[in-house]
Formats: sequence, C-alpha cells, structure tokens
Amino acid sequence: MEKRVVDKWVVAAKKADFRQIGEKFGIDPVVARIIRNRDVVGDDAIREYLYGNIEDLYDPMLFKDMNKAVSILREKILQRKPIRIIGDYDIDGIMSAYILRRGLTELGADVDIRIPNRITDGYGINESLVRQAAEDGIDTIVTCDNGISAGSQIRAAKELGMTVIVTDHHEVLSVPEDADAVVDPKQEDCPYPYKELCGAAVAWKLVLAMGGDRDRKLLQYAAFATVGDVVDLTGENRILVKEGLRQLRTTDSIGLRALAQAARIDLKKLDAYHIGFVLGPCMNASGRLDTALRACNLLDAKSDLQASKIALELKELNDSRKALTEKGLADALYEVENNGIGRDKVFVIFLPELHESLAGIVAGRVREKYNHPTFVLTRGEEGVKGSGRSIEAYGMFEGLVGVAHLLKKFGGHPMAAGLSLDEENIDAFRREINEQCDLAGDDFVPKTVIDVAMPISYISERLIKELELLAPFGKANAKPIFAQKGVVLKNPRLLGANRNVLKATALVPGDGRMEAGVDCIAFRDAEELLNRAVSGGPLSITYYPQINEYMGERSIQVVITRFR
Repeated sequence: MEKRVVDKWVVAAKKADFRQIGEKFGIDPVVARIIRNRDVVGDDAIREYLYGNIEDLYDPMLFKDMNKAVSILREKILQRKPIRIIGDYDIDGIMSAYILRRGLTELGADVDIRIPNRITDGYGINESLVRQAAEDGIDTIVTCDNGISAGSQIRAAKELGMTVIVTDHHEVLSVPEDADAVVDPKQEDCPYPYKELCGAAVAWKLVLAMGGDRDRKLLQYAAFATVGDVVDLTGENRILVKEGLRQLRTTDSIGLRALAQAARIDLKKLDAYHIGFVLGPCMNASGRLDTALRACNLLDAKSDLQASKIALELKELNDSRKALTEKGLADALYEVENNGIGRDKVFVIFLPELHESLAGIVAGRVREKYNHPTFVLTRGEEGVKGSGRSIEAYGMFEGLVGVAHLLKKFGGHPMAAGLSLDEENIDAFRREINEQCDLAGDDFVPKTVIDVAMPISYISERLIKELELLAPFGKANAKPIFAQKGVVLKNPRLLGANRNVLKATALVPGDGRMEAGVDCIAFRDAEELLNRAVSGGPLSITYYPQINEYMGERSIQVVITRFR
C-alpha cells in the first residue's frame, strides 16, 4: 500500500504592531504581518523589501580582492592577453560565463568560454581544462560559479604560467592560496554585506567594478540565474530579480525571446515561476543531456532563425529530460513501496540505468512525496554516483561524514549532497547511514506554515494589488499562504485535457459577505477534492487570492493549495 504523507498546518505567530507598520508604509495590516513572517524587521529593511531598487545595491568594490581582480584584468586587456572563462554546466554557470564574456568583450578583452562536460569533466574547473587552456595559449583563467574548492587545479594552472582569478558564491572551506584574486562573498573576511548572491550576480558585480555594463542590461541574466539557481530571494537578490524581470519582459535578447516563444511563455507576463519551472529547466537540460555550450550559443544567437532552431532543440531536450525523469521517478517509487526502502529513515535507491544527471531531480521528487532524506544512486562510467536531497531535520552532508569510509568521494551541504562509491558498498551504505540517523516521528511530518488565518470575505482587489509588492516569490520568500475553515464548494467540476483542474464556487455558511460565494480553482489533488466537495461537508483550505481576467471581465478568484 502506498505510503502517504499528511502535512501539519501551523499558523505563524511572529509578533509586531502590524497596524502601525501598515499605517507607516501605506499597506494593509495583513501585508505587514506577512512581511514580519519573512523576518523583515525595522523601517529600513521593510522599505527596501517593498520598494528597493537598483540604486540600493552595494558597491562591488566592497568584495574582498575585487580591486585585485579589476587591476589584473585591466592590465591583461591593455596587453591583449587571451582570457578564458571557465563556467559550469547549470543555469548559473551558463549565465555567469555569458555575463563575463560579454562584459569583458565590450571592455576590449580577448576572451572565450569553456564549459565542462558533466559526464567526462564533472563539476567546475579540472586539470584537463587547465592543461587545455595552456595548450591553447591562454594567459588568464577566470572561473565563475566554481573554483573556490579547486586548490590543486589552480596550483596546476600557476605552474603552467597562467594567471587565475576565481569568482564564486559557494561555501568556502579553504581559500585557494595560489589564485591571484578570489571574489566570493562567503569568504570569512569578505566585507561585502550581502552573502547570498548567485555566481552570475558575482560575475555581474565584477563587470560593474571594471566599469562595464553601464546601461545595466546584463542584470537580466543575473536575475535569470538568481531564480534558476534557487538562492534566497532576500535583500539584494530581490532587487536583482525585480529589476531583472522588468528587463526580461522587454528583452532585446534574440535567444531569450526565442526560448520564451518555444515554451509558449508570454514575456510581457513573465514572473519568477516561469524562469524556475519552464525556461530555466530548458537551459539546464543542455548541461544534463547534451552540452551546456548549446545554451551559451542560444544567448549568442545573431538571427531569429538561428535562435529559434536552438530554442526548439533546448525545449526538446527538456521534454526528453522530463520523460526520463518520470520514468526514473516511477522506478524509484516502486523501490520505496515494494522493496523495503519505505521502512527506512533515509531512503537509498539504486537505479543503475538512470542517467546520472537526473539523480538529484528524482531524489528531490521522492523527498517531496515522502518527506524523507533521499539518495538516488546510478551506475556511472567509474562506479556508482549519486545525489541526495534532504529535509530540514536532517543534515545530509553531516550524515555522509559518518559513513565516509564507504565512499570514494562526497560533498555538499545540509539539504543536498553528491557522492560516489563502489557498487559492492551500496548495501552497507544504506544500512550504516540509517543506523546512524536519529530522526523519528514528527521529523517526517512536513509543515505548512500559514501566514494568516484570513476569511475569504476579507479579500479585495486592493489587497491583491498590495500582495504583488511581496513578489518575486521563491526560496526564503514564499508566496503567502492564507487559511479558512468551514468552506463549502458548490458546483464543482473538473477541467483540462487531463481533467486535473477543479473549478467551483466557495461559500462560507454564516458569513453574510460570502452569500454569493467566490470563484475558486485547484491545480493539485483535483479528483480527491471533487469527491470531498460532492459529499457536501465543510472543508478547511489553504489558499492564495488572485484576479481572474476573462473576456474583459475581472473577478476575484481563490486558488486552493491544500485542503482537509
């Protein structure tokens, strides 16, 4: 029988004078409460959260070693020394490399890009790429979205006579001492005030420090990467994404326009969701199943015909990736339900035929379904490789440290990790990582944090407009969740080609303002919700309000996100 997870609903209880905040900033107290729930405290922080703009961004010269990096690159450009940018094969690495190449080219640099191959090269800069750069006569390597942990590779580059500048945003265990400059806000002694930038944003800051991108048009690519790399949408990142979305809606990028067209996205209505779940995965698919240079070529496209061709190829790659992922997920769920894995605290699933680039995606999908830490292992060219995705209660990297004697290589952080091991150690790995795990009971129960238990009748167009000030939504700035008890759904019906969308009218008996009801829609568990609605009993729902526009008519609509 399938193992199901029922989430626990809790109402956020952070306190403040919401009425006073509302009066000071001209917002509804409900909006003020949501802002407090996001841990935005103090007038300056609230003002930046609501109205921050590009003028509020920090000076890029505040980064440790930024002055060094700028001085080196200016000298190399004057001397016409060849520069090579080494990025990564995901969306952040692709955008980082593009920003640096375009920005440095406009400043007169002789510069090219190399992106590692996921299968043959692995993550980031490696010694083969270093040696190839030396053979190609490259004078200076600039890393982006990688390099902070590449001490031996940087040492090799220096021994071959090259200059190395590292730009990165990952956690710093030890700074590569041989690098000529290291620009990473997470260095312990870096004075840059905001630490959560993605790699592309760090790359953009380097271009700005060089005096490039005076019209700030490269910001849109940093914003795209910020959403796609799932970094926190707080502080500077919110400003980058808000301004970047404005640029992207009217972008002059032939490639991005073609990608939106291929994915049937109206750029004028683009939001963070479209980047995170539609356009971003198309860019990432090139690095997963092909070469990330294809995505770089899209950004470099010089004609609509060329861009359209590449964009369609990327969409087809992503469609293939989705099909392979669904097959891998079905296989993984079978293992959980039928082969004893579902009884474990930490799921270790071996899918030898799964493409290794999809292991992390499948692990994440399994984790979402069961709320258990999950590792998915695949058979690679050099033994077994795997990726893990965790839950808040379990530190995944720490868990791997406890079984390090069984692993050939591992790395990561509390919520995600990668590893490799010999196939004969899989059973021991599964057994020992579970023996050392102290999770129990409530740790496996996911929580839905409700921002406000707000009657549906309180919703107005003005409130919905104010809620838009809280966007963009994403990691660390989730879309607000409201809740109402005693909701009855009238005239429920299933819509869509797959009959997986429910439409109905929501009523709340006893609330005089809800006599006529309000339109509602649900995109998840639609059939189960239909059955509950037909029974006629009242429901408790979590929801989000929006304006529905149809044939020139505007009306308030409630999106039901969960129910019980």
